[in-house]
Amino acid sequence: MLRRLLTFPVLWFGLIATAQAAVPSESGALGTAVDPTLQAKLEERIDRLQLDAGVRAGQLAVALVDVTRPDRPRLAQVNGDEMLYAASLPKIAILLAAFERIEEGSLTFDGETRDLMTRMIRRSSNAAATEMIRRVGRDYINDLLRSPKYRLYDEKRNGGLWVGKEYGRGTAYARDPLHNLSHGATAFQVARFYYLLETGQLVSPKRSRQMKVILGHPAIQHKFVGGLLADSPDALIYRKSGSWRDWHADSAIVEHEGRTYIAVALAQNPRGGTWLKQLIVELDGIIMDAPMRTAGL
Repeated sequence: MLRRLLTFPVLWFGLIATAQAAVPSESGALGTAVDPTLQAKLEERIDRLQLDAGVRAGQLAVALVDVTRPDRPRLAQVNGDEMLYAASLPKIAILLAAFERIEEGSLTFDGETRDLMTRMIRRSSNAAATEMIRRVGRDYINDLLRSPKYRLYDEKRNGGLWVGKEYGRGTAYARDPLHNLSHGATAFQVARFYYLLETGQLVSPKRSRQMKVILGHPAIQHKFVGGLLADSPDALIYRKSGSWRDWHADSAIVEHEGRTYIAVALAQNPRGGTWLKQLIVELDGIIMDAPMRTAGL
């Protein structure tokens, strides 16, 4: 089994069954919500897909969070704190920064801005992303990610979300201090982003809802979307992915038959896109096969 095979530098969390209410400035609920049963199921499905070698090699990082009950999230992950190049996935950080600017009144949430953000997320437009970086401010994005308010990039947890380059041609203006990446992420911190979004803690409940709408209706039908909708066409997906050469990333909130969960996967392998397409079906199966927890339990 995968548990017996893993050695450093693969990063594992202790299996802690407790869950707490989320604290945006800390790991909070997600940092202490690792569920032994969910963890075992995740490892079992990774073994089934024969992806355990990729995990051991540090080529695959996965986080799965059951948020059917948002006040009691359940987390499972492998290589959750391994920071990898994530291509377009960190555009979610630009989205967050834009809504912070909107909330403070320095950016207007008009039709043009909404259209730019929607194209940046749903179609992964590099031109729209670069325009939003310029409107928001290069330094503002990473300052926000590292701020005590969010800590979505945390050097104590080996990094996290990072945007240090405009999208498209050009050179990086601020590579991350730990790994020298221009666009990076860890599965755990991306999962935290979506958990804070789902619980209304990104900017404000109103702004969180607006961000979630923009993440809906993905126009690019590959990886998580291609895998899940082929198997479960009724599922709703709020998603951002990324691909460049051998790097493949996907992340989503999924709503399916009364269940809600967060799935994140980062891969560095020529077959990474296929890995993610297969993996999301297994992750969905884990959540759908679990007994439905009712209020008060």
